Amino acid sequence: MSVRRKAAAVAAVGATTLVVAGLAPGAASAHGALDTPVSRISACYAEGPESPKSQVCKDLVADSGTQPLYDWNEVNIANANGQSRTIIPDGHLCSADRDKYRALDWARTDWPATPVQAGSTTISFRVTAPHRGVMTLYITKQGYDPTKPLKWSDLDDTPVATYTTAASSPGYYTFPATLPARTGRQLIYQVWQRTDSPEAFYGCADVVFGQTAAAAKAATADVAKAPTDAQITAGESKSTVAHHGHGGDAPVTAANGTLATSNAASSTGTLEAALSGSAILASGAVGLLVYSRRRAAARTGD
Repeated sequence: MSVRRKAAAVAAVGATTLVVAGLAPGAASAHGALDTPVSRISACYAEGPESPKSQVCKDLVADSGTQPLYDWNEVNIANANGQSRTIIPDGHLCSADRDKYRALDWARTDWPATPVQAGSTTISFRVTAPHRGVMTLYITKQGYDPTKPLKWSDLDDTPVATYTTAASSPGYYTFPATLPARTGRQLIYQVWQRTDSPEAFYGCADVVFGQTAAAAKAATADVAKAPTDAQITAGESKSTVAHHGHGGDAPVTAANGTLATSNAASSTGTLEAALSGSAILASGAVGLLVYSRRRAAARTGD
């Protein structure tokens, strides 16, 4: 075989290999977290994984290490498929029943909180990988006890906000919400279910009604702050998940071991589309090989 034909063959095989490699499951991609009000994991990340300020964030690092904070935008279940209430047990809502994020379920009153008032407000969600889906926010009922593990029954059945997310974003999803009358410390629970994948994302944001930022800090805990863009960029090198792309391809290990599944098995339509695209690229590579061989044969009499 001539050098030219060998090169063509290598190019064709290489192109096909790259296509197949692109289909292989990889690490789940990180996608975002509540910015206003600030989620628990965002608040601790903003304090600094290596030297958090609040006691609860210090305890989180002592219990689970710094990695959950560097992976602040990855609290997900790959195969939720709209069944969040069925697959996430009471007491594990904030962690999405993932052992990696177990500290987020701690029933404590010293989580950094966001002061809020009843009525219309604006929600901000920091997006690191936008997706088509539906963002739904719930709030705890009056009488919620933050010293007890959060249960589904603690959440009001009526969402405070429902927002259809797009596959593109300038860095934030911003949408309106209406907060009902509440007093004291409450919790806002976020479920972001993708419509282009079975994957869903979760978050808990502590809020305090009827207090100024100074009063909330004095009465309960530090006022929650969201991570800045500079902090997000600085922490990317220590994250174990990508900050862009389509996540949920890697197996998700739940605390009770029942959710260790692969997104690839459920995303049949997406997988078929990807395979179809790879077939087109691969056939193009083969066509290039055949064409090169014919030209070489015509020139050499092979």
